[in-house]
Amino acid sequence: MRKYSILYAVIAMFVLTVFSTEGMCFAGAGDIKARMAERLPAIVKLKTEGVIGENNKGILEFVPGAAKKMQDVVAAENKDRGLVYSAIAKQQGTSAVLVGERRAKQIADRASSGEWLQDKSGSWYKK
Repeated sequence: MRKYSILYAVIAMFVLTVFSTEGMCFAGAGDIKARMAERLPAIVKLKTEGVIGENNKGILEFVPGAAKKMQDVVAAENKDRGLVYSAIAKQQGTSAVLVGERRAKQIADRASSGEWLQDKSGSWYKK
């Protein structure tokens, strides 16, 4: 149970960090934050079940061979991540792709044991 509490804390920290330190002051930022926080328990559940993992672009992806459960939740999360990455990229004068790749590294570094991740070459592995 402690493992899941830590995972919730890490993901919540991501949401708070993105919206506070990156100066997410664009129309709808509060709505995105609320939606991401609301989806968090479902995302954590899918990760712990081994259904989804974090790809090397900072986006959730279904693990090869896993049942594609709750596709709407995953799609909504990825859409909001894309909006966040685009806003950060605009502020930093870089690309959303680069922001996502940087975020993927942070996610991988903080991931719990047993979570699915994708390396730079596109191969999936369990941490």
